[in-house]
Amino acid sequence: MTDKTILVIGTFDTKSDELRYLAGRIAAQGGGTLTMDVSVLGDPPSPTDVSKHEVAEAAGSSIEAAIASGDENTAMQIMAAGAARLTRALHEEGRIDGMIAMGGTMGTDLALDCAAALPMGVPKYIVSTVSFSPLIPAERLSPDIQMILWAGGLYGLNSVCRSSLSQAAGAVLGAARAVEPPRSDRPLVGITSLGSSCLSYMKTLKPELERRGFEVAIFHSTGMGGRAYEGLAAQGAFACVMDFCMQEFTNGVHGSPVNSGADRLFSAGRAGIPQIVAPGASDLVDLPGWAAVPEKWADRPYHAHNRLIASVAVTAEERRRTARAMAEALAGATAPVHVILPNQGIEEWDKAGEPAHDPEGLAAFLDEMRTCVTPPVDLTEIDAHINDREFTDTALSVFDAWVADGTVKTTAPAPTPAPASRARQG
Repeated sequence: MTDKTILVIGTFDTKSDELRYLAGRIAAQGGGTLTMDVSVLGDPPSPTDVSKHEVAEAAGSSIEAAIASGDENTAMQIMAAGAARLTRALHEEGRIDGMIAMGGTMGTDLALDCAAALPMGVPKYIVSTVSFSPLIPAERLSPDIQMILWAGGLYGLNSVCRSSLSQAAGAVLGAARAVEPPRSDRPLVGITSLGSSCLSYMKTLKPELERRGFEVAIFHSTGMGGRAYEGLAAQGAFACVMDFCMQEFTNGVHGSPVNSGADRLFSAGRAGIPQIVAPGASDLVDLPGWAAVPEKWADRPYHAHNRLIASVAVTAEERRRTARAMAEALAGATAPVHVILPNQGIEEWDKAGEPAHDPEGLAAFLDEMRTCVTPPVDLTEIDAHINDREFTDTALSVFDAWVADGTVKTTAPAPTPAPASRARQG
């Protein structure tokens, strides 16, 4: 009797030995598997649980149409659409508890769509020859995806690739057994921040919100954290958000690669989630610490946080541009928005005597925000620093008022029971 079932996805016409080995390692640990073939031209040596014809049909097409397209990219996109739909359906039907896919660039492209089709908390693993490569854009990565480099596995089994595949088999089955999906009987508040040496409001807000009966998730605003935050906001996961760190947004406005994509600061508003917003750390632009500083920022004050990430200061005019972009993003929200403007500073390093102290730049930003933030967006300016207690008191006051008038819901939706898995061996 198996306890968890893993969907194994790949091109079984050319990689049957590797995929069958992967499925076999899962079975050897007591797990069940469902196999899905996403080949186009060839046929697998033995049948799979989900055939390539079923995959193409799930995309509203056929294998014949994919071949007739005469273009490998078009054909694989047909298969990717069908595979993603079937992956979602298999999970909703309770037939799988996780997925693992294997491939090179073609298989990885398809696998990313399958992973995105599954909700957060469902294990999703990709064994790829291009894991961690710049070929994979950050926006294609699901918030809880796991990738393993498929070393030495381009063609055929060997001891090197068996090491990768056996680890992957153990990882996905172990994850399916151990995972605690993000379900809660308490409504969830999302907060964005940097580490407490820069922004410290979370130290006060988390216990205060928990005392009020809410669960709190804090997202590290260094690019990928913001993508996870926006992804959950788009799903309507939050009762309210306290989006207090704008560094990722600032990075995006000014062209830094350390950003969270075009949806940053938009998803909560589109999903009808109430937002309390502040401009924490919007005075800096992050850069990869291991890369040369782009010429346009070469003469700026520069701080290396570590070997991975560094920051440069932005000018007063650039801060005005950030303010205009923030106001524009918030203006389209479909639920209440309240901006808190701390006029004594927006991160620990901009205090007097600290390296990022820039009163002229802060004044320019504040002036632009006062001009650009207009009703129905509310704005409260406080004579305090973002790390002062007055800031968190103001945020909690807005939050409590929204709870009192029903803007913030105090009950979480009843969790959908996890369907029992109908495992298959092999």
